[in-house]
Amino acid sequence: MLTAKDIMTKDVVAVTPNTSIEELSSLLVSNQISGAPVVNAAGAIVGIVTENDLISQNKRLHIPTVVSFLDAAIYLESSKKFADEVRRVTATKVGDICSKKVITISEDTTLTDIATIMAEKKVHILPVVKAGKVVGIVGKRDVVKAVAQQAG
Repeated sequence: MLTAKDIMTKDVVAVTPNTSIEELSSLLVSNQISGAPVVNAAGAIVGIVTENDLISQNKRLHIPTVVSFLDAAIYLESSKKFADEVRRVTATKVGDICSKKVITISEDTTLTDIATIMAEKKVHILPVVKAGKVVGIVGKRDVVKAVAQQAG
């Protein structure tokens, strides 16, 4: 039976609570990942942050209504309010938006158990923890790939 150790990604991209939203977005895109564990200075996991957290954060940014008239942009709302909101969103750190309740697994968690946890808890990535430190990460793509290899 395959375990987390067999299918996990060992080169984990982790962030800290002080990582900026801009840096997080860049890391997710450049590494083609959907989320990352949040670790403290000692390397212990303190949260998890995903694309969904970023989307939820940005949906709070209200874009003002603008009307174009004679080649001029007329804001129907205060442009200062919009500027303040942009500053608020860009000043946000990972620690402000990450999930603090993290479901983790061990290296010996079976593929069946991993799939069950993901389905029941509605999570897409599971950090693999050993002695309190993140040693890997299992994403739904890893699970699908492992199932396909077993079937094929």
